Amino acid sequence: MASVLNNRASFILFWSLYSLMVSDLVSGQIRYSIPEELEQDAFIGNIAEDLGLDVHRLSARKLRMVSDDLKRYLEVNMLNGILFVNERIDREKLCGQSSTCFISFDVSVENPLEMYRVEVEILDINDNSPSFPKGRFTLQIFELVAPGTSFPLESAHDPDVGINTISTYQISPNEHFGLKIETRSDGAKTAELVLQKALDREQQSTFQLALTAIDGGIPHRSGTAQVFITVLDANDNAPVFSEKIYRANLLENPPKDTLVIRIQADDLDERQNGEVTYSFSDRVSAKVRKLFNVDPVTGEVRVQGVLDYEESNMYELDVQAVDNAPQAMALVGYAKVFVGIIDINDNAPDVKLTSLSGMVAEDAIPGTVIALITVSDRDSGKNGQVDCQLARNVPFKLLTSSKYRYKLVTSDTLDRETVALYNVSILAWDEGSPPLSTTKIISVTVSDVNDNAPQFTQSSYNVYLTENNSPGASIFTVEAVDRDLNQNGEVSYFVLESNWHNTSAYVSINSKSGNLYALRSFDYEKLKHFQIHIQARDGGVLSLNSIATLNAIILDQNDNAPVVVSPITWNNSANVEIAPQSTYPGYTVTKVIATDADSGQNARLSYKLMDCTDPSLFKLDPLTGEITTTRSIFDVDVAFQRVVLLVKDNGQPSLSTTLTILFQILDNVTEQFFERNEQPVTVEYFSHLNLYLIIGLGTTSLIFLVIITCLVTIKCKQDSTIIRDYNTSACCCLRPQSSDSAVYRRPTAKEYLNYTGGGETLPVPDKYNFRVCLSPESSKSEFLFLKACNPTLPLGDVNVGDTSNYQ
Repeated sequence: MASVLNNRASFILFWSLYSLMVSDLVSGQIRYSIPEELEQDAFIGNIAEDLGLDVHRLSARKLRMVSDDLKRYLEVNMLNGILFVNERIDREKLCGQSSTCFISFDVSVENPLEMYRVEVEILDINDNSPSFPKGRFTLQIFELVAPGTSFPLESAHDPDVGINTISTYQISPNEHFGLKIETRSDGAKTAELVLQKALDREQQSTFQLALTAIDGGIPHRSGTAQVFITVLDANDNAPVFSEKIYRANLLENPPKDTLVIRIQADDLDERQNGEVTYSFSDRVSAKVRKLFNVDPVTGEVRVQGVLDYEESNMYELDVQAVDNAPQAMALVGYAKVFVGIIDINDNAPDVKLTSLSGMVAEDAIPGTVIALITVSDRDSGKNGQVDCQLARNVPFKLLTSSKYRYKLVTSDTLDRETVALYNVSILAWDEGSPPLSTTKIISVTVSDVNDNAPQFTQSSYNVYLTENNSPGASIFTVEAVDRDLNQNGEVSYFVLESNWHNTSAYVSINSKSGNLYALRSFDYEKLKHFQIHIQARDGGVLSLNSIATLNAIILDQNDNAPVVVSPITWNNSANVEIAPQSTYPGYTVTKVIATDADSGQNARLSYKLMDCTDPSLFKLDPLTGEITTTRSIFDVDVAFQRVVLLVKDNGQPSLSTTLTILFQILDNVTEQFFERNEQPVTVEYFSHLNLYLIIGLGTTSLIFLVIITCLVTIKCKQDSTIIRDYNTSACCCLRPQSSDSAVYRRPTAKEYLNYTGGGETLPVPDKYNFRVCLSPESSKSEFLFLKACNPTLPLGDVNVGDTSNYQ
């Protein structure tokens, strides 16, 4: 046994050295030969060197092994190109009794893409000994059998092939029996026991012989079975078949019980010794018995199972005919039946994916490999010739790699936003009649790249905001859509800073939702509109963005009450003086001018007379605010007239301001006015309100005097008028054009106001000038009074200039 192992090791070493020296590269194909049973990691060959590839660039060119087999017996080192044994190879398990055994696979490299076919032939070694189905066989031979008669013996089985399978049989030495060795059509050896000397049952009724099967390997292996022979007496004629060999042909897949052939044997004996029964001999395997059966009476051989040409195209049946003599005397005749199977187109092409990349980037260039495809058909001839094509209107095409091997590559640019998933249909059909076809659907997912910028639903937005809004409240939501996926399609929003104003002080934005929030309460009177730029940016590695403009328009609210700008007020009160002799019905006493910081209807003002000391003396224009007299002023009229009016805007709800105007009616003579003022006030008419009015009028008069003095001084300097008369009266006068003397009086407050309405200014004739003088009557008062040079001048014709700076 040790010698056998040593010889086996020597054989393996021999074939290992042989595989290193013999490698063949023909037209992109390499073939190696190795013996079976090599140890794991055993060296087979260097594919890179045999193909002339640069070993140092194998990693960059992505050398890889593409195999159809699920079990990987061989592996390639992707760094140096060495092919080695990955798993122990049992040739008998891998290829059975086939005379040749190959392991085939493809090797691919990229940049540029090249495919090479590698075939490794697995050589048989003599690692199996012949064995018989049974260790003991029994034969019964009639003593009258003539010498030269042969008796088939059960064959031994050896899984090895070629010279390593059974080469001969031997039987233990004896003088009656010998062996006849025959070779079957498949190359298998069979043995028949041949009677060499006539038997005499009376001399020897049994024989025990050793049958040995020997293979042709080096060293030889053998198996032994015992043959027990019993010598019978009686029937001396065996059945004889009409033919020694029968032949029949069937189309594959015939129906059950289809007649294959009818065999016939004749026996020259009479009665029961001449009656024949048909059956399969012991040589027929159990598998064949499942496919065929033979009628014991008629000899008809019929189909029992499924006959598949792709599994086997020829069956050899050993049949026998046994006469009906007593068992000990029955004789047997033998014949062979060869059944050929004719191929029909019963197998559709098989499409296999040997390598699949189910995802391709949408920016992949045309020619990118998606899958490697192998197409095969188990049928033969035209039935096994296959054509292949893709469905139309897809950006892919098939390129032939080798016979029945294809590459699925891109043929056009891809756009995931247009089509994200392709179900590529590959149609394969054979050339049989009728042809059979197979459709294989490959799902190819187009992966996203960041090639789409976010797009706003509008390029600009107009947002209308009501003033006095709550800070922090949401005012608007912008939305941008990005057609990309996942991170490339995640949109974030940002407010861009402006060069002319700080937009971050006005609004903020939620970067995820696009909600805009006011950071302050807007005031229409200070800010009527503003503009911001909003950027939408995706989350790609190289992010893309777009910008939209948001115009925020502030809407007015009625949040400002009217403000009286003329006459000048103090504590919502004003003082106006009038002279009764110079008034007439319809005379404009004063004009109330009010403004409202709001706009539109909120700034549309109206005037209403609420209260009046003498309702018959004054009337108020509700639109212009002019207060006019309805009659002349008489001496009996009260010296102080009080008018309370309401200024109201047109907002909803409306806001209003109340103004109290005190009118002081003066006499013609200033002296009498002061005497009347200096009379004691009786307790009956004196009140706190009178005190407040006196203080207010005094203060207002003082302020007016200072302002007018300053204005006259400035005017005097501009006219280069030098005042030289410094007398006790301390009077600086601008003389009227007329030299006539005038009785000076203190001008009313109306004469110092600029009454404007709708942008109009009352005209002032050039002939009217004023003098500012210190009245001689000032000895009776601490106040300075201004006297008009022409007391008869109507007050309605005077414009004293713009007093807006005096408010």
